[in-house]
Amino acid sequence: MLKKEIRDTYKAKRKTLSASQLEKMDDLLLIQFQQLPIEIPALIMTYAPMEEQKEFNPQLITDYCYFKNPSQVLLYPVIGPDDEILSVVVNDNTTFVKNKYGIDEPADGIDIFPEEIDLVIVPLLAFDKSGFRVGYGKGYYDKFLKECRPDVIKIGFSYFAPITMIDDVNAFDIKLNYCVTPDTFYEFE
Repeated sequence: MLKKEIRDTYKAKRKTLSASQLEKMDDLLLIQFQQLPIEIPALIMTYAPMEEQKEFNPQLITDYCYFKNPSQVLLYPVIGPDDEILSVVVNDNTTFVKNKYGIDEPADGIDIFPEEIDLVIVPLLAFDKSGFRVGYGKGYYDKFLKECRPDVIKIGFSYFAPITMIDDVNAFDIKLNYCVTPDTFYEFE
């Protein structure tokens, strides 16, 4: 399947999910995340979900990470002036504003260099058995992940199992290390 077709298909599949289905799957995603063979690091980049897209809300994951590692620092993406992602530290007092895509991002805060980040929770619509993902089509995360350390942990969360293959993967696409689903997790080399 091509990315555009995958986007359309998985946006439609998400819209069919009820609130109770999402709540149950979110709990299962947390249980599967807890099985990953990783140590919970200190600098974690997450994101604010697009609720109207029924996007996975990673707050359950970051709350668990904080429980396991109280020294955790959370970062959120901000779209910078050159259409690049900036990673900004957030805390309980951070004010969020909607960006040009209607996504909540910190209004201000300290920007951290991408190579300092230990783990990135990467939004996605779908993923394939090789670890490639389909996002919303702007390429922001692939560009950002190229700036991170080679050993940064890249994790996606999906309500659905992987597709066999994304037919139009290109040289700019960055693979995930893990993708978590309600039933299991996938590890990619």
